[in-house]
Amino acid sequence: MDRKYPEPVVGAYIVNPKGELLLVKTHKWDGAYCCPGGHVELGETVEEALLREIKEETGITDIESHNFICMYDYLNGAYYRKKHMIFLDFKVVSKTSAVTLNQEAQSYVWVLPKDSLKLPLEPFTKKTIEDYFL
Repeated sequence: MDRKYPEPVVGAYIVNPKGELLLVKTHKWDGAYCCPGGHVELGETVEEALLREIKEETGITDIESHNFICMYDYLNGAYYRKKHMIFLDFKVVSKTSAVTLNQEAQSYVWVLPKDSLKLPLEPFTKKTIEDYFL
């Protein structure tokens, strides 16, 4: 895939068998909780990028791309600097609730979507949980 600005934003909503979401607290959002995610690098598919980002941020390694449900929400061609911001929601079922965090994430929590609203959430994560899970 040849892209001039290959940096769409991706996010993963990881759900365990109890219906709980995985949220991570990160330095990137001033200690607020958010879903794991990041940017697509040149030459990667969105699915490959999301797998890489989840592994880097959470240590979860047993996620396979065939578990992805992709819902594309293009923001009417909105641009920020030279990045084309494309928000993607992925619902990924984790086979285990064991998570080993790396340096990027400070801590994590498995929480029911309705209970997650009691946490300090990054604004986009909060809105998405309200829109898609409640």
